[in-house]
Amino acid sequence: MWRDHQVEIAIFVILFVGVSVVGFVAARWRRPDNLNHLDEWGLGGRNFGGWITWFLVGGDLYTAYTFVAVPALLFAAGAAGFFAVPYTVIIYPLVFLVLVRMWSVSHRHGFVTPADFVRARFQSPTLALLIAVTGIVATMPYIALQLVGIESVLKTMGVTGEGAIARHLPIIVAFAILAAYTYSSGLRAPALIAFVKDTLIYVVILVAVFYLPYKLGGWGAIFDAADAKFDKTPAATDGILLNANNQLQYITLALGSALALFLYPHSITGVLASRNRDVIKRNMSALPAYSLLLGLIALLGYAAIAAGVTPLKNPNGTNDNNTVVPMLFDKLFPDWFAGIAYAAIGIGALVPAAIMSIAAANLFTRNVYREYLKRDATPHQEATVSKVTSLLVKVGALVFVVFVDPQFSIDLQLIGGVIILQTLPAVALGLFTRWFHRGALIGGWVAGMGLGVWMLYQIPNAATKRAHFGGSAFPLKEFGFDSAKTIYVGFVAVAVNLIVAALLTLILRAASVTDGGDDTSAADYFADEGDPRVDTARPATKPEVAPDPIT
Repeated sequence: MWRDHQVEIAIFVILFVGVSVVGFVAARWRRPDNLNHLDEWGLGGRNFGGWITWFLVGGDLYTAYTFVAVPALLFAAGAAGFFAVPYTVIIYPLVFLVLVRMWSVSHRHGFVTPADFVRARFQSPTLALLIAVTGIVATMPYIALQLVGIESVLKTMGVTGEGAIARHLPIIVAFAILAAYTYSSGLRAPALIAFVKDTLIYVVILVAVFYLPYKLGGWGAIFDAADAKFDKTPAATDGILLNANNQLQYITLALGSALALFLYPHSITGVLASRNRDVIKRNMSALPAYSLLLGLIALLGYAAIAAGVTPLKNPNGTNDNNTVVPMLFDKLFPDWFAGIAYAAIGIGALVPAAIMSIAAANLFTRNVYREYLKRDATPHQEATVSKVTSLLVKVGALVFVVFVDPQFSIDLQLIGGVIILQTLPAVALGLFTRWFHRGALIGGWVAGMGLGVWMLYQIPNAATKRAHFGGSAFPLKEFGFDSAKTIYVGFVAVAVNLIVAALLTLILRAASVTDGGDDTSAADYFADEGDPRVDTARPATKPEVAPDPIT
């Protein structure tokens, strides 16, 4: 009952209201002459320095759902849940040069979204539309999961009611406030709030990794308790060490997730808001500090096992493992510090949810509304459409959580990772080569997306007894192998995407089928990449777009 958590609720509300005030104040922070422009509203004026970008991108990638889901995965499956740690380590060397180049071309030509770049690079509105729709579809369930993170805290504090609407009323109110200050302040709001969010999370985790072992008899006792739990389960893929059955899934999931992370529109949005390339380089070098934090967060799952935590139940009677961390804090922390920890999780949902909704709105505005509905849209009209779309995106995320099983939202996010990976050939490889034929890239996207969705459809969910779309671990036996091993769906799908795109490119070029490209002008996109003047020059106010050939 909520009456047993009055101290936690009071601290949670005070901190949440304080952050909301900061969100509205952000509209006056570094206020431009005109906020009704996507460069200002959607990218913060493209003028964020090192510290702001570090907190913004870090707050965008390490979300509230990360705070509750990674420990929950270790609580349920053991070492397999640690995949999130290596993939956030290997990603930064992989994207170091890619993101620097993306910033350069976007800054020079005024691109706001990755689909803007694809539109101009390959002179294909059709391919750009696919990239935009893919980004929006992959982002929507990700926003919903931020609500799941907040809900896990509210459930632990007993702030729930009866019925779908009453049970989610606090989340609806919280996201209404988020929608209001995001509408008025744009990207400046999550950038400013990220300072508070990350500070709270760092404090909570650093206290937890020292205080919880003290209460539970040390890390040795914690690992022994986790080992004893998994020894008693019949599952062949759990345990505090990887085994032959889950190693392939672990490796491919980590690598596939790493490749997908900075393909998400919200990740690129945080990068494009940076002041110059040096800011990006410093951040790619410093962001692994968050990975250290993530490793400590993950260990909370084992601490919950040692503490004997029992997760709360979903309305359908299944365990809600997302409540494991909040229940651990409730059981072992003093009430006042548990309130701070709950606020850290709750506020941790606001930053990524705001950036994700802005990124999705920018994609719709630039690559659907402007491309197909109003080609002569003014900057003011673009900003207005993006603001309204960001509100609709948040409403869509609320609908997912209020009316759909939260577990389904989690499964949708796994599907989202597979989906966004299919943009890798056009977005990431397109930064370095125009060798791929635009028609071949579309063919590769269709092949990878089709195979990925088919594989996901074949995977059941043992916990919810659903026959389809129950995860992203595909059994190799479905491909005819005599093996109990599984592999990450996204890894297979993007490999097929690349193979098909390469083969079709060879076929189309052998048949002398033109793709309308201009290698000279395409190369010119990067002609000034080494020119320091790019770092201080104002970006173009609109993207440089090619003619409108039918692909």
